[in-house]
Amino acid sequence: MPRILTVTLTTVAVTVALVAPVSTAVTPAYAATCSQSYLPLPDPSCQPGATNPDVTQSTIGSTICVSGWTSTVRPPTSYTNPLKVKQIAEYGYSDTSTADYEEDHLIPLELGGAPRDPKNLWPEPRYDAGGSTSADKDTVENALKKKVCAGTMTLATARHIMATDWRQGQSVLVMR
Repeated sequence: MPRILTVTLTTVAVTVALVAPVSTAVTPAYAATCSQSYLPLPDPSCQPGATNPDVTQSTIGSTICVSGWTSTVRPPTSYTNPLKVKQIAEYGYSDTSTADYEEDHLIPLELGGAPRDPKNLWPEPRYDAGGSTSADKDTVENALKKKVCAGTMTLATARHIMATDWRQGQSVLVMR
């Protein structure tokens, strides 16, 4: 038997016969638009990486190779936390606890990554994802920065490693 739905619009009454039940399904605020299949790396179509134009090979002596420099460009959590929540939804992570993710720079600030560009920031799981953790990536970042500042690796090479697959940089740890 069809159900009757009456809706009053100002002074006009509209009667509609419904032959199917009314759906009450709720659609999430964001559909998963970024793929988790690349983990422990971000989806390159969502976060390809971006660089800080103030950091070049010729400026590393006054930027990234100066102790404490990254604190002068690191964005505040008032910027990164809302972005993290949005991007967790974009990745469709079932675990939506923000504490379980680091809003990480794909090209790290230590290598002149863009501080506030969403193309360079992503919610990196703190737990083992794809065989690696955010701490593993941090170790590679630090080793590459040391090589760049020592002049044994170019800034462009280090950025390329981080932007394409930071796990390649793990071989640098062996060559220290």
